[in-house]
Amino acid sequence: MPAVYVSSIIDAPLETVWEVLRDFNALPRWHPLVAVSHIEDDLPADAIGCVRNFQLTDGGETIREQLLALSDVEHSCTYSILESPLPVSNYVATVRLRRITVTGQTFGEWQSRFDTPPGEEESTVALVKGIYEDGFASIATV
Repeated sequence: MPAVYVSSIIDAPLETVWEVLRDFNALPRWHPLVAVSHIEDDLPADAIGCVRNFQLTDGGETIREQLLALSDVEHSCTYSILESPLPVSNYVATVRLRRITVTGQTFGEWQSRFDTPPGEEESTVALVKGIYEDGFASIATV
């Protein structure tokens, strides 16, 4: 089972980053690969079990993800992929933020585990890692 781990120093205060990240429907605000998003069944974007349905900027690909956990105390969010063009199954990811007390910046961690077809592990891990890195690079600009 492949795993991906990316960490980053985000040049913004924890509260600012968490306000954006905790909104499970806010991907278009901060991730450069996401064009539009909506939460299915008119549920709140912080309701455990809600499903975000979003389209990528490349035009046609749609992804559905389900919110599994959200903690304002731990500044973390866990979700799973329900449908995706990525060659993954059993995908579960967690994004966690921590305050860097000396500088006022935010330390972000994004990690996941998933299954992928034999022979596609290396390319899928590289793709997912790039998605996480792009997200962390962009979130500080919101």
